[in-house]
Amino acid sequence: MRFIDALANLQRAGQLHRSLRRATHGIVWLVLPLALPAMASCPAESSTDLTHIKGIGEQSALAEGQRVTIDGVVTGEFLGRERLSGFYLQQTTEQGPVGIFVYAPELDEHKAAQVVAGQHLQLQARTGSFRGNPQLQRVTQLVTCDSAGELPEPIALSWPQDAASLDAMEALLVTFPEPLTVTDNHDLGRYGTLGLASERRFRPTHSAAQAAPSPAPLLLDDGSYRTNPDPVPYLNEQGTRRVGSTLDGLTGVLTHAFGDYRLHPTQAVTFTDSNPRPGPLEAPGDALRVATFNVENYFITLGERGAANAPALERQRGKLAAAIAGLEADILALIEIENRPDALTDLVEQLHQRTGIRYQPVGEPERHGTDAIRVALLYRPDRVEALGALHIDRDDAHDRPPLAGFFRSVRGGPEVGVVTAHFKAKSGCPAQGDIDRGQGCWNERRVAQAQATQRFLDTLREEAGHERLLLLGDLNAYGAEDPIRTLVHAGMTDLIARHLPAERRYTYVFRGESGYLDHALASAELAEAVQQVHTWPINADEPRFLSYDQQTDDAPPNPFRSSDHDPIAVDLVWP
Repeated sequence: MRFIDALANLQRAGQLHRSLRRATHGIVWLVLPLALPAMASCPAESSTDLTHIKGIGEQSALAEGQRVTIDGVVTGEFLGRERLSGFYLQQTTEQGPVGIFVYAPELDEHKAAQVVAGQHLQLQARTGSFRGNPQLQRVTQLVTCDSAGELPEPIALSWPQDAASLDAMEALLVTFPEPLTVTDNHDLGRYGTLGLASERRFRPTHSAAQAAPSPAPLLLDDGSYRTNPDPVPYLNEQGTRRVGSTLDGLTGVLTHAFGDYRLHPTQAVTFTDSNPRPGPLEAPGDALRVATFNVENYFITLGERGAANAPALERQRGKLAAAIAGLEADILALIEIENRPDALTDLVEQLHQRTGIRYQPVGEPERHGTDAIRVALLYRPDRVEALGALHIDRDDAHDRPPLAGFFRSVRGGPEVGVVTAHFKAKSGCPAQGDIDRGQGCWNERRVAQAQATQRFLDTLREEAGHERLLLLGDLNAYGAEDPIRTLVHAGMTDLIARHLPAERRYTYVFRGESGYLDHALASAELAEAVQQVHTWPINADEPRFLSYDQQTDDAPPNPFRSSDHDPIAVDLVWP
């Protein structure tokens, strides 16, 4: 009950704190409050305490620019230009524990040496703020109060917490006894941050339409707000930190900055590689393996949507070759290739040079559609025979026309039709019309493309005289969104939903939420021949800074972060 009462006091204090700060905004304080007795062994009396500076309880917040003498215990030291250029102080008050950041870039070496976690300090400084958070700054005097300082006990928290509770604990030393999971690593290389939650966060429309949004993550920061940290923090021995990694006993100072709740750790952060990098897929054996892979803008025109320069293109080629070799696919449905004939020709040749595997495109490598990117179908002539010409869906709903081909294993067996498509992305939203209504903008266009694709499938079925059809590609819609529902309602089977457990149904991570934009959908007849469905998590869980357009080193090429999407492979076996 003591902890619950204390937390309630913290919440009420935080609410009053915010109210008083709003009420006193702009007031110039002419007289400082009466001096308060200093804590044990401090050389002088403190002029105020942190409840008054921050406006907690019945105190009125001090205006910015006031000279104060204050004491407290150091809970986190982040001195230096490459860090936060300051430290955190915490006091035990009648209102409960109160903390504040002290911005002190001017400390000399002697004073800086006194800023040690657990040390009781007294300092003279002026009140100020940073991005709306009160702080102390312009430190002119700093002395130790005693030599036997002791860290306060960190407040134990779980995640998530409501905003009022978190606001009341801003600048306090906290700990998370329960395991936390890395859900977002997009900004690890840029800002040194990781998004954390109690478990992997999934997109609300990933598997159940209109599901409640997942709570925002806690950002594990690195004791700095600098950009492009060198070295990048929190990496394992392989130089990565994957989504799905877990950590226990995280302890540090909680703060709110740049729109997010953050924790600057005060103890070493220990990770468990709970989601390690996978090895290559097992060879398909007697199965016919069909795979789809969004290759994230393979452009040989430098400086466009893909590689900015020749070294970046070389890195992209190396990573893609490693990924495609690991897929062991007989038929490949590729997405996001530059829409010029020689780009596809170049990719096929590069794959052969780097892997020894000879793929061949279905049809001529000509331009298709009006978009800057296109889809393509490749197959291995040593394993698969292409039957007939390339089929193109020329419906006006598409600016990237779906393509289809029919194939048969060289070992015999029935033919199968493979269709690849890339529906309109959720980006580039219009101001009105087909706006975001819960499934991203351009959902109406994607539904129209799904309907057109279903008509295309019906035509292929009639022409082939059978219903062994497989639709693969990046449909830019999550599993429970309207475009996928349209196709499933028309008789297609969502193979990822049918064959994979919920925790593995993702090929993409966006803003810390996982889900599958890439799909494998089979007609009823073909669905019965599906032996196994693989999502190969080599990309979506990897941090952005490992991609071909971010790295500048000459590390050996590997398949990890070869794209921003994970590939999917479907193994087909007939009785």
